[in-house]
Amino acid sequence: MLRLAQVFLLAHGWQRWLLAAFAGAIAALAMPPFGLFPVLALSMPALVWLLDGAISDELGWSRRLRPGLAIGWWFGFGFHLAGLWWIGRAFLVEADVFAWMIPFAVVLLPAGLALFTGLATLVAALAWRDGPDRLLLLALVLTLADWLRGHVLTGFPWNLWGYAFGDYTVLMQPAALVGVYGLGLLVATIFCGLAGFADGTRGGRRMGVVSLALLAAVAGYGAARLSLAPVSQGEEIAIRVVQPSIPQEEKWQPENRARVFQTYLEASRAPWQGEEADADLPRLVIWPESAPPFLLTEAPEALAAIADLLRGEDTLVTGAIRASVEDAGKRVFYNSVFVIDGEGTIRDAYDKVRLVPFGEYLPFGDLLETVGLTKLVELPGTFRAGFRQRTLEPVAGPAFLPLICYEAIFPQAATSRDGRPGFLLNVTNDAWFGDTPGPRQHFVQARMRAVEQRLPVVRAANTGISGVVDAYGRVLDMRPLMEAATIDTRLPSAISAGSFALYGETALSIFLIVFLGTLLITRYLGYARND
Repeated sequence: MLRLAQVFLLAHGWQRWLLAAFAGAIAALAMPPFGLFPVLALSMPALVWLLDGAISDELGWSRRLRPGLAIGWWFGFGFHLAGLWWIGRAFLVEADVFAWMIPFAVVLLPAGLALFTGLATLVAALAWRDGPDRLLLLALVLTLADWLRGHVLTGFPWNLWGYAFGDYTVLMQPAALVGVYGLGLLVATIFCGLAGFADGTRGGRRMGVVSLALLAAVAGYGAARLSLAPVSQGEEIAIRVVQPSIPQEEKWQPENRARVFQTYLEASRAPWQGEEADADLPRLVIWPESAPPFLLTEAPEALAAIADLLRGEDTLVTGAIRASVEDAGKRVFYNSVFVIDGEGTIRDAYDKVRLVPFGEYLPFGDLLETVGLTKLVELPGTFRAGFRQRTLEPVAGPAFLPLICYEAIFPQAATSRDGRPGFLLNVTNDAWFGDTPGPRQHFVQARMRAVEQRLPVVRAANTGISGVVDAYGRVLDMRPLMEAATIDTRLPSAISAGSFALYGETALSIFLIVFLGTLLITRYLGYARND
């Protein structure tokens, strides 16, 4: 490990920036769908050693600014470029219009997101000094950078450090206490701390041992929690999730609308499978985001067809586009979820609160449209954001909190002032991104919401990936990308709320304050020993 550390410590100039980008790109392998979190044992210590090689105790603060910012920016750029390249796939849906934007989207988004990592290492560089406390400092600022990335402007909390454990049910469990940001702090502490083994000091070796012990503690907590988990009890309601796998290029073609809607009807009418086939239970049929390729409120014959496939207490929940006349007669549109009863009546609707930038709306629209930029989803009007997250109630069964597509990546979006729901419903359409890592990353993020909130998650995707996850994050059933299929099962039960579900980011703040106190004590003791 000492020999490896020397490669990064002695690098300078363009070699240093190239190694930083390489370390960041390697770190992306820790994220879904690869889930190779042990690679962080190289990439995060590499970031420590690059800072060690650029920052010395003798440097004044002004001479720490450039290397501190640049090392983090190149690391973040490599990480986001390797982890988010698949976003370019969305611009191929209408390649004749949008393909020219692919290089800008694939490069500029990682470049912008890398500023958060650069800010983190800049702050770390200003306070950098020899000793194991620098490892705790770096873990803390990387976590705060993740939090800022998830909140600044509209926020984009994709591939947070906590998702390095997202493919492992045992390692996910601390998210029930401190959320994915707190889990990310544990990840950063564990793998930054391993750099201590190369310090050649007693304090460094001790920090490395503590890191390994912390990893064992995370695994031990998760194993104990799952071993004590009761067998999942199902609610008295059967659910059918419909995944039609309709190519995005075909869905909105006017000549295909009747065929697309018929695909949903046929999948919903098909005989039920498994234990639910003969169960005399109310049924909840779930279609994905914007399933009908037309306005349901303007298609009474479609609502009548839906009524024909439902029984007395059955409910259809579907993503749909909702139109409304507002703003002095101007028509606006909402990306919504409808609750439809057995008579074909729309009982309630939820409008998506967090719209996708450049997908559903164009930030700084007037300015960007002058240079030829438009949003990917074109309508004869504009998408409008809904008012707030809120629960909906089916005809029978527990209330649920809808999360439309992108909303599932926000931990703070999985709560409502309406009281604790019985489950989270994520409807999405990941067909935009084809068979790439994107839909798989999206599924893991929805799964993390189940652990944080201790609620089941039911996920319906046009394609990739539909599934049912219990309140411990265990995948009970799922359907892979690019496959037309249905899921028939019993709705899993919720369990008692944990600290994150009860207190949200207050629980995270307490955890961060305790961690900061540990850092300050460690630094004080280091100064005391030096004196």
